Amino acid sequence: MLPPKGWKIENNFLQRVFERKNFLDAVAFVREVAKIAEESNHHPDIEIFSYKHVRVKTTSHDQGNKITEKDIALAEKINAI
Repeated sequence: MLPPKGWKIENNFLQRVFERKNFLDAVAFVREVAKIAEESNHHPDIEIFSYKHVRVKTTSHDQGNKITEKDIALAEKINAI
């Protein structure tokens, strides 16, 4: 299973760092990720750091912390933001 464009696999997580224009844009991006996560019923770890960078990490806890199709689908939806 290959990660979607821009994502990498590290420590059983599928993760990516997004750079936004500024802090408010980073917060708006996090809100969009949260909407997608709720709709998908699959919730990633989200971190804002260095005021405009957002790290998103996802794994399937219910599958023994493995990356599954749910993680791939979530990453693809996030890429579409």
